[in-house]
Amino acid sequence: MLKILVIGLGYVGTANAVLLSQHNEVTCFDIDISKSKNLDNGISPIEDKEVTEYLSSKKLNLKTVDSYPTEIDNFDIVIIATPTNYDILTNKFDTSSIEQSLENIQKSNSNPTVIIRSTIPVGYVKKIQKKYNNFEIIFVPEFLREGRALKDSLYPSRIVIGSHSKKAKEFAKLLIDGSLDKNIHTIFTNSTEAESSKLFSNAYLAMRVTFFNELDTFAMARGLNTKEIIKSVSLDPRIGDFYNNPSFGYGGYCLPKDTKQLLANFDKVPQKIMEAIIESNVMRKDFIGLEIAKLKPKTVGVYKLIMKEGSDNIRESSMQDIMKRVKAKGIKVIVYEPLIKEKQFFNSEIYQDLELFKKDADLILCNRIHPDLKDVQDKIFTRDLFNED
Repeated sequence: MLKILVIGLGYVGTANAVLLSQHNEVTCFDIDISKSKNLDNGISPIEDKEVTEYLSSKKLNLKTVDSYPTEIDNFDIVIIATPTNYDILTNKFDTSSIEQSLENIQKSNSNPTVIIRSTIPVGYVKKIQKKYNNFEIIFVPEFLREGRALKDSLYPSRIVIGSHSKKAKEFAKLLIDGSLDKNIHTIFTNSTEAESSKLFSNAYLAMRVTFFNELDTFAMARGLNTKEIIKSVSLDPRIGDFYNNPSFGYGGYCLPKDTKQLLANFDKVPQKIMEAIIESNVMRKDFIGLEIAKLKPKTVGVYKLIMKEGSDNIRESSMQDIMKRVKAKGIKVIVYEPLIKEKQFFNSEIYQDLELFKKDADLILCNRIHPDLKDVQDKIFTRDLFNED
């Protein structure tokens, strides 16, 4: 049984903490004390069905601390899962939260294996390892869906480890031991290849989203049946009948920032696709905004800002961008979003009463159809054709 410290209780950190605490002693720290208190009380700090189930039904060796542990030398492994937002001024991820953690480890004169699970720029570990050379730093990319982070940890599509060292192999074994699928494709690479694999994976997903959204834009503009076209296209096994449901555009925490970071890493390398993905996503939102305005609604209701059902993330959601475009046309916008307790969101009134919200809205925007709206089908504007993410 190893002693593991997890820094950051977002989707990645929480899923890792729960997974590894089945067979190891795991301590968690987050600057948001409310997340720690929730976890101590058996309440998931994130919206995740499997995390909630495991906290209530499994015997986990899991605890939290309110301040950053000073005795870092007590831990065999430190997992860093802190946010790395994209900084438009520097054109790269803000990795300061990672460096703060590395500084604390350095000051403690300890020698744990440091696992970075935050998304980072290409070449980051190679550069940072030179500065913090008294402990090994390994990048292990995560491929987790919001709302299903623990499930994707229990049944991972693959495990990618950015090192060939003995400690890297030991960490891979920990992930496999905690999973429910023991036959997992495990790939050991150099750190830069691991960093690239994460960014290119998300860039491909963003490209697939924009492809089917552009298909939908074409069909809407030409008065064609999008659903029939997508079904016909997707039955080609090389394309596949999945991840093909149109939307208002990709958003959320990962795809927007990861595509921008990858584009920045392409500096002086010929490319067209990466730039086109980002531009296509902007054009999609412009098109949807115009289509809504054509309907001439007096009051547009936004049904939830979250990216998808089962998530609690409204960061950079495509719905927010649609809201801005609609309001720019002089149309009143109201919002129903239970996650927001304030009375307004960007000067739009927040409704807590769903029935009143449905009554006051002439047109209701929903990125994904929900049973809550089954009685107002005539008011709904969505591009959710297959009722799935």
